[in-house]
Amino acid sequence: MELLTGISNLLVPMLIFYIVGYGLVSKVKVYESFLKGAGEGIKVAVEMVPTLIGLLVAVGVLRASGFLDFLSSLFGQFMEPLGIPSPVVPLILLKLFSGSAATGLTLDLFRTYGPDSSIGIMASILMSCSETIFYTISVYFLAAKVTKTRFTLQGALFTVIADIVLSVWITGMMG
Repeated sequence: MELLTGISNLLVPMLIFYIVGYGLVSKVKVYESFLKGAGEGIKVAVEMVPTLIGLLVAVGVLRASGFLDFLSSLFGQFMEPLGIPSPVVPLILLKLFSGSAATGLTLDLFRTYGPDSSIGIMASILMSCSETIFYTISVYFLAAKVTKTRFTLQGALFTVIADIVLSVWITGMMG
C-alpha cells in the first residue's frame, strides 16, 4: 500500500515535468502557452455561468418543492423489484442534471441510512461511475460551440443504465 501511495504522490509532479520538458524539447513557449490557455479557460468559465445558475436553480426548486420525493415514491414501486431502493431513485434522476445536488442528496442518504448500508454503497457506486449528462452536454457543448451532438445523448444514457445495472449487481454481491 505504501508503494501505491508513493507512486500517486509522484505522479502529478512527474506529469507536470513531462509536459514542460516535452514543450521545451519541442521549442514551444511553455509559459506563454499556459497563460493563453488559462485566459481561454476563464472566458469559457464566464460563458458557462448562466447555464450553471439555471441548472442549480432548477435543481434547488425540484428539491425544495418535494417533486423529487414524489418521483421517488412514483418510480420506487417499479424500481424496488429490480433491486433499486426507492431512496436511490432521486439520486439517479438528479445525477443526470447536477453533480453537486446529487452529492448533497448522497450525503443525506448517508446520514439517513449510513454509508455502509446497501443504499449508501449503491449511492457511492452511482456517484462514482456516472456523469451529469445534461450538465455536460449543455455546458461543455455550449462552450465548445458544438451543434451536432450525434449519438451523445443516446450513448450517455446507455452508460447510465449500465452504471445502474452494475451498481445493483455490485451492491448485491456485497450484501
